[in-house]
Amino acid sequence: MSGEIQESGAGLTALLSVLGEVVSTTEDDLRRASFDAMKLAFPPEAVVTPTAEEQVGQLLVLANEFQVPVTTRGAGSSLTGSAAPLKGGWVLDLSRMNAFSIDRDERVCVAQAGVVVADLQAEAEEVELFYPPDPSSKKFCTIGGNVACNAGGLRCVKYGVTRDYVRALAGFLPTGEKVRWGRATRKFATGYNLRDLWIGSEGTLGVVTEVTLGLALKPACRRTFLAAFPDEATALEAPFALPALGLQPSILEFLDQWTVSCVESFTGKTVLDGVSGLPLLLIELDGHPAQVEESAEQLTSWLEKTAVARRIAASEEEAEELWEVRRTGSPAMRKLANTKLNEDVVVPLRRQVELVSFVNLLREERDLRIGTFGHCGDGNLHVNFMYDREDENEAERARVALGELMKKVVELGGAISGEHGIGLAKTEFAPLMFNDAEWETMQAIKRTLDPNGILNPGKLFHAFRPWEQVPVNETLPWEHGVEECQPIKS
Repeated sequence: MSGEIQESGAGLTALLSVLGEVVSTTEDDLRRASFDAMKLAFPPEAVVTPTAEEQVGQLLVLANEFQVPVTTRGAGSSLTGSAAPLKGGWVLDLSRMNAFSIDRDERVCVAQAGVVVADLQAEAEEVELFYPPDPSSKKFCTIGGNVACNAGGLRCVKYGVTRDYVRALAGFLPTGEKVRWGRATRKFATGYNLRDLWIGSEGTLGVVTEVTLGLALKPACRRTFLAAFPDEATALEAPFALPALGLQPSILEFLDQWTVSCVESFTGKTVLDGVSGLPLLLIELDGHPAQVEESAEQLTSWLEKTAVARRIAASEEEAEELWEVRRTGSPAMRKLANTKLNEDVVVPLRRQVELVSFVNLLREERDLRIGTFGHCGDGNLHVNFMYDREDENEAERARVALGELMKKVVELGGAISGEHGIGLAKTEFAPLMFNDAEWETMQAIKRTLDPNGILNPGKLFHAFRPWEQVPVNETLPWEHGVEECQPIKS
């Protein structure tokens, strides 16, 4: 093969012999597989892109025989380095395993790991069904990656996360044996629930090749609202005030004052006429038209009493305009510095005000650019740190502030990740979440299922300092023209 690197051992020779037609060692393929959206690169020895399940099993058998690390990959959209091959070895790229089928009567979809989430959603809508989990990367991220990180998204407040829709998983143990956890049935209480053990394990306990997903009925309509509030505490009362009125929004998104000011500076215009630099809520209702209309009246009444300004979309086009502020948040922040860390922390709903107040304090005390926005309906707020990595003093202040944030999140009864996972970015902070018994239990599970430490080694249990690495200045194929947050189509 033209442009290949030199073969480096018996393991690679055996891999090429058994799976040669789906193995690449070209410099371009190795470079593209060396990093994910976190942009820390670690060169692998080979990239394997199977087209059939049995090839996955064959690869894992060889990896154990020759003690070669294996890192499973979909689109490479992980923001935490989950799909970066830290220890080199072989990258298992499942993107070509992308077939799926939908059973309208059973309301299930059987999808291979490489299926793009948006493709599945579009097909489901054709038969009046829909798949609710909606990560911002849904136009390119894959079902396998969503399972690996238990991905969420904007609709979680009403519909839940990936785990809530997975009925069964099929794939391979790290040692190469094929397994199936769960069934397509709506109930399953037979044996240990190893299906849920794999979900969120970031490719460290097995390789998912097929997922059986439950689907919901497609909502008939939606209404979109954007409102500004006098302060952040008032805005963050919404997760309590709206349910008290009998309202269950499908989306409840929060943007703090700093983020709104950043967006307005970036766009050169105010988000809502007559007000500037105030915290915002983006709210959507969905369901039957009559129900949505009644709920919209109640929500409007609450906003009249609580919000400083509001706007209600009267059409799909106007809804798109309201979404612009949410989509613009991250691009606006990226213009401020050459490094942006998106920390997807999650806390109990009642502790969100404390979290946002703490971030405001960090911004002042550490003299940093920090913005908070995200899914306040389920407590999953994204705290974004912007800094110039060449400025040693600023980079150190950001590193210290990040550690302080993680400790505060744990103190508030929260978790250091709500939907992105640990990857490489948060390994230093993972021990904050667990006592010795919990930590050892997880490691014991890893040792039992993966006795040779083949799958995604170096993740979760081994502290890694990402700020000591220089990120690559390259793009992945899906990154051209990507908007960080897309509007939801009902």
